[in-house]
Amino acid sequence: MYAHDLTVQRYRDLLPDADVIDVDTDHEPFCLAACRNKAVRTAEVGGYDVAVLADADTLPEREPLLAAIHDAEGDTRVHLPYDQYRSLRRDGTDQLLDGIPLERCAHLVVLAATSGVYVTTPATWWACGGQDEHFRGWAPEDVAWLISHRLLLGAEPVRHEGRVYALHHDSPPKSGPAYDAAVARYQRYLAAGDAGDVDTIRALTSEPVTCDKSAVATRG
Repeated sequence: MYAHDLTVQRYRDLLPDADVIDVDTDHEPFCLAACRNKAVRTAEVGGYDVAVLADADTLPEREPLLAAIHDAEGDTRVHLPYDQYRSLRRDGTDQLLDGIPLERCAHLVVLAATSGVYVTTPATWWACGGQDEHFRGWAPEDVAWLISHRLLLGAEPVRHEGRVYALHHDSPPKSGPAYDAAVARYQRYLAAGDAGDVDTIRALTSEPVTCDKSAVATRG
């Protein structure tokens, strides 16, 4: 719960005029892709021009976040307000909680990360297929989404110079039926991406999902 609270406060500090809206679903296992898609639908219904899709454990920096919001409006690509993803893990998170500034906390740099914070218009998000809600639990939905962005929009997401900081929290094991299914589905994305197969990517991102009830709530 502390990661969620720190993240919400971070956005309220960085974007005092923005509406911070908690979005969750009742998927079991949990489904990050569904949360992100639901956030975009919420932005559409609310009439927002730009949505910041923020994982409840990832802290952005102010200037790259503002630049991404400014540049995403009117663009046809999703913007990422970082070019360095720092995982604070337990030791770095403990340092932050002890009052050490973010930039000085111990961390591991996760190369080529494509998660944590997305800045987009609703139209752009849906143009690259949104995120695949077949991925459940601890799954590579973010990398599958990157492949979709590359093929369906013909470009990489726009990265802004800066850092995000991922807080430590307990994570589910990378095992079990949901994880095995996610890996198998991810392999289909990889094969389509390697082949430049746009039709397969369109089919994967538009494949219906069953038993998809959802409700707005706060995930701790």
